[in-house]
Formats: sequence, structure tokens, C-alpha cells
Amino acid sequence: MIKVGDKVSVLDEPIEGIVIAVVGNEVTIASEDGFDMTFTMSELVIEKSDSLIAPSYEEVQKNLQEKEVFKKKPKRPIQKPKERSIPPMEVDLHVHKLVKSTKGMTNHEMVMLQLDTAKRQLDFAINKRIPRVVFIHGVGQGVLKEELKYLFGRYDNIRISDADYKKYGLGAMEVYIVQNPK
Repeated sequence: MIKVGDKVSVLDEPIEGIVIAVVGNEVTIASEDGFDMTFTMSELVIEKSDSLIAPSYEEVQKNLQEKEVFKKKPKRPIQKPKERSIPPMEVDLHVHKLVKSTKGMTNHEMVMLQLDTAKRQLDFAINKRIPRVVFIHGVGQGVLKEELKYLFGRYDNIRISDADYKKYGLGAMEVYIVQNPK
């Protein structure tokens, strides 16, 4: 509302002045040139005073950014590298790696030791959510390889394939553990 003492500007004309009288809808101003002029209230705009300063464009933008509606969505959490780039866990099932000496052990005992080790390591990998395990069984007669296939076939959510030929040759198999079965 316009009152006496306000600094005003006239719409659509380059005239400014101080309000000296308000009668009903008519406002009389003393222009900067020293003339008294009368306008309707709808033709005038109150100028900024020292006590009331309109916010700058930067302040308006800052306040808008602080409002919830304009807040940016938080960044997605950093994704881990793809599982295929994580090196697999390796389990070497060669008998000489598992015991100091095979003296006095039968072939059956050696295979059972290797299978127990494979089962224990696979259970560990499943519990620790390790996605890939390479079992190095060696070439030989293929008995251990067939027993491992039978053992792994009893697990759900496991895929078996030959391990990387360049790195392991024919003597290893890779087990992929499906973490989130559907």
C-alpha cells in the first residue's frame, strides 16, 4: 500500500518522486524535477527503500536451490568393478600341496582328502560371497575331475566351466557362484 513519504515510480513513464498526499485512489507526488503530479495507485510502483531491499538474482537462485523441490538427487553409490574383473579365488588340489607326505596314503584317501578340501573351500566361498573359484585339479587320469563334477552337481546356484586355458591349461575348472538366485 502506498503511503506518504514513499518513493515511487510511474509505470510506462520515466518519472520518479516522493508521495506527498494520498486521497482515496489518487496519489500526489513531488517529482524529482520539482513538479507536483497526481496519479492513480495502479499507475505507481513503490521504489526500493533502504530498509527493504529486494533480493538479488543470486539470492533468489540460492533460496530456490535450498528448497526440497529443486534439490538434486543424491549421486548413485559408486559401483564396484564388474565381477569378471575381480580375480577368482584359487584352490590348488594337488596332493603334495595339501599334505607334507603321501607316504602310507592310498589313492582313495588322497582323492577323499582332495574332495574334502574342495567342499570346504567351496562352502567358504559361498559363505563369504566370493563369486568365482578356480579349482586346480591337474591333468592325470581325470578321476578327481569327475569326482569334482559330481560334488559340484549337488550344489544349487553353481555353474561349472573349464578355467582359463591360457593360465591353467586343461587341469582346472572354474565354479561361478550365483549370488542372488531368482
